[in-house]
Amino acid sequence: MPRFFLILIIFLAPLSPAGAREFTKDDEILRELMWDKLVQMKQPARPGVGLALSGGGARGFAHTGVLEALDYAGFPVDYVSGTSMGSVIGGLYSSGMSVPDIWKFANAASTLKVSRDFKGIKVLSLLITNKLITPTYINQFIEKNLGLLTFEQLKKPFSCVAMDFRTGEKIIFDEGPLGIAIRASVNLPGIFAPVEYRHRYLVDGGVVDFIPVDAVRLLGADWVLASITAGAAKELPGNVLMSLLQVIDIRGSMLASNEEKEADFVVKPDVGEVKMADFDQCMEAGEAGLIEAAKRIDGAREAYLIFSAPRLLEGL
Repeated sequence: MPRFFLILIIFLAPLSPAGAREFTKDDEILRELMWDKLVQMKQPARPGVGLALSGGGARGFAHTGVLEALDYAGFPVDYVSGTSMGSVIGGLYSSGMSVPDIWKFANAASTLKVSRDFKGIKVLSLLITNKLITPTYINQFIEKNLGLLTFEQLKKPFSCVAMDFRTGEKIIFDEGPLGIAIRASVNLPGIFAPVEYRHRYLVDGGVVDFIPVDAVRLLGADWVLASITAGAAKELPGNVLMSLLQVIDIRGSMLASNEEKEADFVVKPDVGEVKMADFDQCMEAGEAGLIEAAKRIDGAREAYLIFSAPRLLEGL
């Protein structure tokens, strides 16, 4: 059957009451043939797929589960952008690290002492000394795994987002040293001292761009899937520090509600049970991401197929 008719099947398949297209067994076979054809195409014949990974602290490890679902489904990922913890997961993935190895970092997060950067903060001492602290363990983690790389050495085009603390300007990193860019992207304002780099004082990009959809489009993505950590905290914060983290989390959620509209497809794992600073629950966040992405992967494939139809028709 000519490709033209295969494409028509996708567009003419009836919509269910829920808005999803209903396929017969034959239609499903034809759709799989079209999918195989699409993913075998090289860019620019195939639209470039961008992955935008949100912030969210420890919740951001949900992106690991999303990546596993995409890899298992053979879903192409051509460009990656991340904010805050999304920049860490995105940087590891773009460096060529396998998803199973990224899972190992989630499993070992507690032994890597990342949580100590938060749990060891004494609010009273911050007030007395009038000085912000440096996130020792987080920085060590980033430098050990990504500090020797540059953006130009990555396997996939990647960018991450930070904010200039003095001007409020969004800063998108896509060239030069990778480690310091990611350190800036995860650097929570009001808790950790700004990262000084190129005459700027940089903090967490989630304050200005929780879901870096625009950033991944600037890399060249035509179609963007956004992985967003979702879910409100189930309990009130117990101290000043946790209150500040919750305010940052709420701010990110407010940004996300507008920014996710700019994505072509959204996967939103519910990780409300995981606190931003509780890196001992990284595996739980990752599993939530895997479950939600597995539920949504067929919808993502259909959305990308429909978007790609004009390219598939070219040359007929």
